[in-house]
Amino acid sequence: MSSTPADPVSEAAAPDRSRDLLARVFGFAAFRPGQEEIVEAVIAGQDVLAIMPTGGGKSLCFQLPALARDGLTVVISPLIALMRDQVRGLQEAGVAAGALTSGNTPEENEEIFAAMEGGRLKLLYIAPERLASSGTTAMLRRSDCRLIAVDEAHCVSQWGHDFRPDYLRIGELRQALGVPLAAFTATADRATQDEIVQRLFAGGQPETFLRGFDRPNIRLAFAAKDSPRKQIMAFAAARKGQSGIVYCATRARTETLARALEEAGHNARAYHGGMEDWERRKVESLFQTEEGLIVCATVAFGMGVDKPDVRWVAHSDLPKSIEAYYQEIGRAGRDGLPADTLTLYGPDDIRLRRAQIDESNAPPERREADHARLNTLLGLAEATACRRRMLLAYFGEVSEPCGNCDLCERPAKTFDATEAVRKALSAMLRTGESFGTGHLVDILTGTLTDKVKQWRHDDLPTFGVGRELSKHAWQAVFRQMMGRDLVRPDAERHGALRMTEAARPVLKGEQALTFRADTVERIATRTEPRALVSDEDAPLLSALKAMRRALADRAGVPPYVIFTDRSLIEMAERRPTSLDDFAAISGVGATKLERYGQTFLGVITGAVTPAAHPARRKLAGSEAGEVMDRLAEAQAALTRGEDGTGKYLVCTHATLRAIAERRPRSLSELERIQGMGTAKVERFGEAFLGVLADT
Repeated sequence: MSSTPADPVSEAAAPDRSRDLLARVFGFAAFRPGQEEIVEAVIAGQDVLAIMPTGGGKSLCFQLPALARDGLTVVISPLIALMRDQVRGLQEAGVAAGALTSGNTPEENEEIFAAMEGGRLKLLYIAPERLASSGTTAMLRRSDCRLIAVDEAHCVSQWGHDFRPDYLRIGELRQALGVPLAAFTATADRATQDEIVQRLFAGGQPETFLRGFDRPNIRLAFAAKDSPRKQIMAFAAARKGQSGIVYCATRARTETLARALEEAGHNARAYHGGMEDWERRKVESLFQTEEGLIVCATVAFGMGVDKPDVRWVAHSDLPKSIEAYYQEIGRAGRDGLPADTLTLYGPDDIRLRRAQIDESNAPPERREADHARLNTLLGLAEATACRRRMLLAYFGEVSEPCGNCDLCERPAKTFDATEAVRKALSAMLRTGESFGTGHLVDILTGTLTDKVKQWRHDDLPTFGVGRELSKHAWQAVFRQMMGRDLVRPDAERHGALRMTEAARPVLKGEQALTFRADTVERIATRTEPRALVSDEDAPLLSALKAMRRALADRAGVPPYVIFTDRSLIEMAERRPTSLDDFAAISGVGATKLERYGQTFLGVITGAVTPAAHPARRKLAGSEAGEVMDRLAEAQAALTRGEDGTGKYLVCTHATLRAIAERRPRSLSELERIQGMGTAKVERFGEAFLGVLADT
């Protein structure tokens, strides 16, 4: 850490002194658009909220004022990688800056504390988690802290996509120190902006700067999945030698794609939360220093990326939300030069994202808001005209067609979907808005399934009125209806679709709709293993499994002793509403009906919230959660050995969770996981490795 700070100027410095620091310390001849106003407001000691696009120069808007003001500026930042990058850059510019992180050596910490005590440190970076320590506030007060800067301020929003609980302590720190606060973010819709103001500024009104969300140098493109690995490989091949990021929904996919890219002659690495810290730091370092490196990553990679020449970003799977999409593509082209993006999406992505929302521990209103955000992203994917106009409209901006997206370059084929949507809405309303897409499609196409016969929906006037479209076409219609926010899945009723107010004018014949025809006409191809149940029943099956797990844990028995998967699948598909109906489920005898009937009926009807073991609850909505369930099932079959006569032996939930997250590839790696040992590896090792190989 450099101990020689750049020359600070007084807080009353004129604007030309800011420009002097800009040139002398940072080497820039002029501010970027919007920067200078923000810098002067922060220097003047005003509370500031600045929403600026990624690559717009947010960090300079608090780094330069830190040099212009007296005392220490503390910067609260969410990622160690981001802090290290910025501190390294500041030190290279001759600025006395340091970061207190969990990765520091004792010698590094001693040097920082000495600089703070000597009044030499100008910027101190800390993670929000450090605010939980009672000594942090006293330390900052002793060090003459005069300004708080908050990077990635959207992390304070409990409704946002990157919520960090410790960000809620920042408002308390501001009040305790009695200093101005400057908050910065690139992704904040109106609701998130309001929450930032409430939580960081105690409801006061900071000087707010909205510097636009448009990144005109980034080309936007979406494509329906059709052999997604080949699509990603072709996209990368056309940009060989350029740095890029491929975002994936699962850890396993990051590794398989990275291997495929390496075999094709690219320099590629995988990155995900299951890797050791040193492995992740190595990839981060390589990405910063090597040209042309491709990182295949989960969202664990990115918030701290400060690499200016990332030329492309691809999503092999649909992102979680519109905000996540905007933030992730924003890592491309930070230098202002042309950059490309490609986002692949398909029905399996929608099922995964819906399940992650429905199976989360968030309250119902949070899950509904998350579904609405996902709907907006689906609307962007199925857009019929300029994607940038739609993206910017979400953030409250109006723009003309951009000419730099796939739909501006090649307009989509469309059709009048008004009548199809009215038929779909009618089917929903006539079935009490109690069913998901699959069942509604069966009604519209006149498919006489057991569920249709059970509910006598073949007697409805809407039965068979949509035979002119295939099942795949109807699935595409419903997908676009969700994208337009005409319908939403109800988390309280396990994904049943309900109509929104936006659909009423269509239902009444007061509004016409135009949908994408190419996605309706496309032939569906399945590249993923077949699901146990349909998309509409998957959330309920997950809830039933969670309840089974909780009951099995309480009783100390394997889950299948409570009910087999076959019984749970039948419950999810038939959805009994009374004990008489429940008794007809296969595997339900008199004792189980008395012991478990009311409990499982409560899950099915939404009367109770199933409890899960804490270790499993922490994996809710992740691929590792399903892997943990399968490991538990494999273990249950072997608790007394293959012949059922061996000594009773089980692994703890913490051990199963560690295996699901770390995914060992050999018996020796498995044995090194805490809680395993020779006896358990001999009993369960081959079965566990088989589960991991299949997921």
